[in-house]
Amino acid sequence: MDILEKIGELKRSKNAVILAHNYQIPEVQDAADFVGDSLELSRKAAGLDAATIVFCGVHFMAETAAVLAPGKTVLLPEVEAGCPMADMINARELRAWKAGYPGLKVVCYVNTSAEVKAESDICCTSSNAVAVVNSLGVDRVLFVPDKNLAAYVARETGKTVIAWDGYCYVHHRFTPKDIEEARALHPGAEVWVHPECPLDVSELADKVLSTGKMILEARKTSCREVVIGTEKGIIYRLSKVNPAVKFYPARETALCAHMKMTTLAKVLRALETDTYRVEVPRDIADRARGAIEAMLKIS
Repeated sequence: MDILEKIGELKRSKNAVILAHNYQIPEVQDAADFVGDSLELSRKAAGLDAATIVFCGVHFMAETAAVLAPGKTVLLPEVEAGCPMADMINARELRAWKAGYPGLKVVCYVNTSAEVKAESDICCTSSNAVAVVNSLGVDRVLFVPDKNLAAYVARETGKTVIAWDGYCYVHHRFTPKDIEEARALHPGAEVWVHPECPLDVSELADKVLSTGKMILEARKTSCREVVIGTEKGIIYRLSKVNPAVKFYPARETALCAHMKMTTLAKVLRALETDTYRVEVPRDIADRARGAIEAMLKIS
């Protein structure tokens, strides 16, 4: 019996499903029941009948699934798969920071720990951050932890978005030169970049899209070539969605080491041993759920 057959047998016997993020390695994406962005997958987790969820992503994603799917067992196949941006702020730091801005609403990116979500008024994703900030009906907000996404939201909304000094190390490394060189190499291509990129990169793109919106755009695009400014693991999924289009990375080294830690062998181990279980204390989970549900009401 090969590894995929073993995984399939264990899924059936344990009433388990496998969720994989768009940045996971190809064989893990192929083994998954559902592939998507972090919030898509967490919402999927909440609505599934499965008893066990194997979340092939990073820690904050598994935490969000655990918050939205209380009572289910949530497993993270690689315990060391974290998110450096999410680690750039903790609950204590957020409490101290927002104390300096009494009365201001705190918008937190989904790429944060459950304890940070619990200290926030509303959550957002890269695809709905503009709508979330506009929904608050105020001119000034606090935004954690991604300063690049905050700058993009400020530009799109005209609001004052006071940002924590955090960033995604993969997206933060994109430069205008990367986009210029990609256009020179592929002069007929459209350029799509993620809003976690610096603003001077976003301003050079044809479209600024979350990973979920990149998948939707790939399904309908009439372009024959597209340059992608995000973690290059998504190109495997984009190419499956629309094989007629050639997708090129704007930066060959745009790789998240944490996203690449999960392997089929680790997925099998997770199912065999029920590790590594991700649990969120109930009081934190309840408050974090409030911030996420506030977002879902406007999405």
